[in-house]
Amino acid sequence: MESDVQRQAENHVRIFDTTLRDGEQSPGASLNSAEKLEIAHHLAALGVDIIEAGFPAASPDDLAAVRRIAQEIGTAEGPVICGLARCVPSDIEKCWEAVQPAAKPRIHTFISSSDIHLKYQFNLTREQALERAREMVRLARSLCADVEFSTMDAGRSDWNYVAQMCAAAIEEGATTLNIPDTVGYMTPTEYGAMIAYLIEHTPGGKDVIWSVHCHDDLGMATANTLAGLHAGARQAEVTINGIGERAGNTALEEVVMAINTRQGYYKLWTGIQTPQLSRISRLVANYTGMVVQPNKAIIGANAFAHEAGIHQDGQLKHQETYEIMRPESVGVSESRLVLGKHSGRHAFKVRLRDLGYQLTDAELQEAFKRFKDVADRKKHITDADLQALMAHQLEGPKEVFKLKALQVTCGQVGMPTATVRLEAPDGTECIEAGIGTGPVDATYTAINKIVNAPNKLLEFSVRAITEGIDAMGEVTVRICTLDGEYQTFGGHGADPDIVVAAAKAYLAALNRMLVATGGAGETPEGESATIRMVGD
Repeated sequence: MESDVQRQAENHVRIFDTTLRDGEQSPGASLNSAEKLEIAHHLAALGVDIIEAGFPAASPDDLAAVRRIAQEIGTAEGPVICGLARCVPSDIEKCWEAVQPAAKPRIHTFISSSDIHLKYQFNLTREQALERAREMVRLARSLCADVEFSTMDAGRSDWNYVAQMCAAAIEEGATTLNIPDTVGYMTPTEYGAMIAYLIEHTPGGKDVIWSVHCHDDLGMATANTLAGLHAGARQAEVTINGIGERAGNTALEEVVMAINTRQGYYKLWTGIQTPQLSRISRLVANYTGMVVQPNKAIIGANAFAHEAGIHQDGQLKHQETYEIMRPESVGVSESRLVLGKHSGRHAFKVRLRDLGYQLTDAELQEAFKRFKDVADRKKHITDADLQALMAHQLEGPKEVFKLKALQVTCGQVGMPTATVRLEAPDGTECIEAGIGTGPVDATYTAINKIVNAPNKLLEFSVRAITEGIDAMGEVTVRICTLDGEYQTFGGHGADPDIVVAAAKAYLAALNRMLVATGGAGETPEGESATIRMVGD
């Protein structure tokens, strides 16, 4: 019995999620504190072992966000809360300030080990870098019992030198050693061999946890990560949807489902609650504005879709002919219960529960009203439709301004015109009209007249969630402030009317901006009339 328990512990792969740090470094994917906290709650529920919550030295907001996550999510039963720090004393001290409130804090510090980086980026010799690594790990260990050390650009480094650097870190108290393929340069065979070499040739290497962190520049991040785990590493550094610098990081969902699906080969396990993968994927996509490609492994819209006749025939005869995992295992449910305008509250509640949504009576009432509104315009409501509705309700921002009504006139003759009615923070209603180059531009012009929050639209993405002419439309937007301090905010909206979805998405982004910048709570120009009509 003891050997079985020991073997199980040895085969446990710790999932180190860096969506909030490395993932946020994707161009245009900046997250504010409130968005980071919301994602962190979902990561904890997903069952990740370590959350790398940010880079505290990067900005005061990042430090505050990491500290808040440490306070609210870093409980004794929750995940390890980690912050990243360069091998610089001030970085390490700020990192400790941020993660200290967590029950299980971790400082993750790093320095480059490749000659390319040492010469051209850091202007250090190998000996100087080795000594700095030793000193900074010692400093981190004096503050925190759990220290992770990374040799940046290890994939292009001398293996023997990486082993020396790792040995020095172990001597100074590092408990986890991370070997990053920072620029996605290595192949699975090379990377697996490197991990095996370091475990074998690093003094003290068999008494610490080895971690793998791979980038996808050559499309091999997941393959490299799995090769490293197969070679003996027991921590995988990943992000939701594989977001990250340049071509991205290893995708959490791909590594976890590869381990689960090929249990007999890898003989490893994780603590991830896989039915939540689809839901958190949508959350991260909505907040970052980075839409998941349809053919993305595990959580793409086409991951469990079959169009070819021979595939459809096989699926109808037996599920395993063309599916190596059940869609339910990652939270993609098949439409077993058809919902429409005649469906009752109980059927609606049961379907939401099957999809993983536990609602209060008040939340259920609000969701049911929204469901009925969509059902009046759409014959059948699919699971994707329901998830879009719930994404807007449960994962949306605080509603500072609320969309009450929208009317649009457009076409080849005449100018596109939109009239919107919004409910302001104090409960008053404001009506304005706008003219634009198209219906969406006109709608946004009208909204801007009411909200009066200068911004720049950076991204606008629209797609159909489901099939058919009555499909739900989903819009994702990203805006930025114009006040000199560049901040970006994402918004997501879903509705059978695509212009309404666009209005919801834009308003969601504006609301996030108003909350983050403290601009919420005023009607335009200080007015307080119950309804402000166009031309008043």
